[in-house]
Amino acid sequence: MLKSIGPLELVLILLIVVVLFGSGKISKIGKEFGEAIGLFKKGLKESEEDEKKNSELDDLEQEEK
Repeated sequence: MLKSIGPLELVLILLIVVVLFGSGKISKIGKEFGEAIGLFKKGLKESEEDEKKNSELDDLEQEEK
């Protein structure tokens, strides 16, 4: 099957990508990918905070009953 990818193969793949897309397009794609990861992490954090708030509200409701 496939062996692990070594440094020579990675350089070759990088060169092919640069030739196909150009360096300007690659930097734009990298920037957009980084922003997407940042938004994803922000969404996860907000989701965890909302879940924690809901859990605390449920606990308070249980104490009142």
